[in-house]
Amino acid sequence: MNLASWVERNGRRLRDRPALAEGTRVHATWAELAARVAAAAGGMRDELGLAPGDRVAIVMRNRPEYLEAQFAAWHAGLVAVPVNARLHREEIAYVLGHSGTQVVVTDEEHASDVEALVGSVASLRTVVVAPGPSWDALIGADPISLVDRGPDDAAWLFYTSGTTGQPKGATLTMGNLLMASLSYYADIGAIADHDSVLHAAPLSHGAGLYGLPHVAKGAVSVIPASGGLDGPELLELLERWPGMSFFAAPLMVRRLAGDPALRDADLTALKTIIYGGAPMYLADLEDALETFGPRLAQIYGQGETPMTITGLSKADHGDRDHPRWRERMQSVGFPRTDVEVRVFDDDDQPLPAGQEGEVVVRGRVVMAGYWNQPEATAETLRGGWLHTGDIGSFDDDGFLTLHDRSKDLIISGGMNIYPREVEEALLTHPQVEAVAVVGRPDPEWGESVVAFVVAGDPAPTEAELDQTCLDRIARFKRPKDYHFVDALPVNNYGKVLKRELRERLR
Repeated sequence: MNLASWVERNGRRLRDRPALAEGTRVHATWAELAARVAAAAGGMRDELGLAPGDRVAIVMRNRPEYLEAQFAAWHAGLVAVPVNARLHREEIAYVLGHSGTQVVVTDEEHASDVEALVGSVASLRTVVVAPGPSWDALIGADPISLVDRGPDDAAWLFYTSGTTGQPKGATLTMGNLLMASLSYYADIGAIADHDSVLHAAPLSHGAGLYGLPHVAKGAVSVIPASGGLDGPELLELLERWPGMSFFAAPLMVRRLAGDPALRDADLTALKTIIYGGAPMYLADLEDALETFGPRLAQIYGQGETPMTITGLSKADHGDRDHPRWRERMQSVGFPRTDVEVRVFDDDDQPLPAGQEGEVVVRGRVVMAGYWNQPEATAETLRGGWLHTGDIGSFDDDGFLTLHDRSKDLIISGGMNIYPREVEEALLTHPQVEAVAVVGRPDPEWGESVVAFVVAGDPAPTEAELDQTCLDRIARFKRPKDYHFVDALPVNNYGKVLKRELRERLR
């Protein structure tokens, strides 16, 4: 069982149909894509010396070569490690080292950062820049036959930001990704080979996962030429690629809904917008429905159970006559077809509707475990249930509402930021004695990062603290505000009371 068989099959069945596009231009037909994938797989095996089970990381912005590299890795029986290209070099280095990555496929924009890691990351041997001569050599290699893989074989290492210490690599198997794709057809909607999927959000995250069911059905994968997406570009792409669906963070949905170009525009070619990864405020959702109509579907998931725990269907969004419609739209929906979802108390016992506890989930879509972290795996998957760390409750109709997010997670612009990693960066400054980082509601980004700092004498400037962060973590994780305080609020055990800090901001 190998997901790259989808590309091989479509290369025969849909030979001359477009498979990959950049903007309105066809990058590859299915026959061309299948040939490139098989050849690059041969290059990875014969030229780069990789064997089934070895890891290949992809560090690049969205571009057609991203998907070619991903499916080539799978064709060769390798494990893909999609890395958020916005991470700091040191953060990328940790992921590459922890996963034991031997080869990185990157683009010119990120090549210097990645190439600088050869020699410092023990496992890393080769960097391939795509497009470029090294990539041309790979896709010009002799093709190989599809390598057999089983449903329990690792396919994708999804590195999640660490709540304590370093990130963990959720091991997603071929069977996990197949189940997530089948769940799309069950709960989001059918896909035809004349449809399209737009990749405006990072392929290393939800967009990559939601692209898989479209590849399986032969739909064309479209990369926006701008690297982003606005109203005029969306209209141009809809005209060229009808039957379009895409995954987006609520921030992107909100911006598109307010774009004047889409006001009263003909959106009949738009099929589905799947949103998730951050809260969608009801007022913003109503604006989006006014612009897009009943084309919205919400998902709640985690990297450990790839984007499939609960959801609100397009029918749920369209059922505005339901007496509890507004309440339902502020929930994260109903359990998906492929999972069981419960709310547990502190003793891992199920709670009835209306009572808050930890959201847990089990099913064939749940990860195999954390890569090379057996203790974290045992703790998270104890009792056969994935413990999400999210606090929620069910209503009597089975809709789940989240009340608190996983261990103080901040979601800004659809990107996950764990306070611990920002705090550890700030504590490297010699004049920072203590620090606590929390999220503050932000009308544009969903949340923004705020740091409460106990400083020495003399106190550091905000510019110094900014630079301290920029030297160690990704720019998007840097605090937007600093509050200098005499002491942090703590409980009897010395634990910082972050809820109190969030209350101060309110």
